[in-house]
Amino acid sequence: MDERLQRRVAANESAFREVNEAIERGLWQGEESSLVAFRCECASLDCTNMVELTPREYEHVRADPRRFLVLRGHQLPEVETVVETCERYVVVEKQAEAGAAAEASDPRG
Repeated sequence: MDERLQRRVAANESAFREVNEAIERGLWQGEESSLVAFRCECASLDCTNMVELTPREYEHVRADPRRFLVLRGHQLPEVETVVETCERYVVVEKQAEAGAAAEASDPRG
């Protein structure tokens, strides 16, 4: 996959990550263990699927700016590697240019 396409994929996924950041900010204290519907952070702009995980699980994914949560089957092996799996979602890590673009666009700096 060429670098321009890798950057676009990372930009799409980063936009969904910003939606999830807003979801997390809107939670009440004490909900860290409750399942919450977060947006699938895959590269498809047509994807409107939700992924249920706890805020703690989301924070675990977000600890690395190159990592995103996606539904099983939504990963793109050309630009990302599956680094964790669970029954509700998988965690992918961006590689090469897509990884650099994900880091650069991380809303947490």
